[in-house]
Amino acid sequence: MSSAWLLTNTVSALLLPPLNLLLVCAAGILLRRRRQRLGMVLALFSLILLAALSTNAAARLLIRPLENMTPTLRSPRAAGAQAIVVLGGGRRRNAPEYGGQDVPRAGVLARLRYGVRLHRETGLPLLVSGGSPEGEGEPEAVLMARVLRDDFGMQPRWVESRSDNTAQNALYSAEMLRRDGVSRILLVTDALHMPRSQRTFSEAGLSVIAAPTAYLGQGSLQAGDFIPGAPALRESHYALHEWIGIVWYRLAH
Repeated sequence: MSSAWLLTNTVSALLLPPLNLLLVCAAGILLRRRRQRLGMVLALFSLILLAALSTNAAARLLIRPLENMTPTLRSPRAAGAQAIVVLGGGRRRNAPEYGGQDVPRAGVLARLRYGVRLHRETGLPLLVSGGSPEGEGEPEAVLMARVLRDDFGMQPRWVESRSDNTAQNALYSAEMLRRDGVSRILLVTDALHMPRSQRTFSEAGLSVIAAPTAYLGQGSLQAGDFIPGAPALRESHYALHEWIGIVWYRLAH
């Protein structure tokens, strides 16, 4: 297991819901013994905020500004790219319907599907990127290549399997592409993840045309979007992770 990956995920868990708000709630309960009113306010505030972040309405408030930072790709053929890069994003372990093999998560499959669509429209070769940050199992890029071969009948030209995070996706992919004279790419990832990814790949020396997919925050709100649920909390977590990542990248660079 990568120590950097473990540290990043530990810090992320402490900064993001639900753990951060549960810790605030616990602190408020403990504080009630000495400062009853303050402790009660902290506990109630954390629980109310947790409930709010568990609604689609609040999740969209966090998601939509990120997704709107990057326009949808309209004319892939006119972009002048030389390759398509599809980023990994996690795995589902020991899938019994696939003989116990690890398989890409549903979100990664959406990225692959869009990457294949762009490939068929443009004829450009694909690079898939993703390693094994957890330290076990086949790299994500290998899983993605298998899906492309078995389910879409095509083979990526490049398989970047060393990276543990977005910064390394960019660094190692750029190294592989430059060796083959590629400097301008279509970058495929979630619309929510695109602002940070596009900046990172640009800093790695590539000319990047964003090709976002898997939008989460579009459409009008419905009455049910104000009812708390686990999927909305997961999306709020994802959006806050990206906002923190953007701030961190700006501070670090």
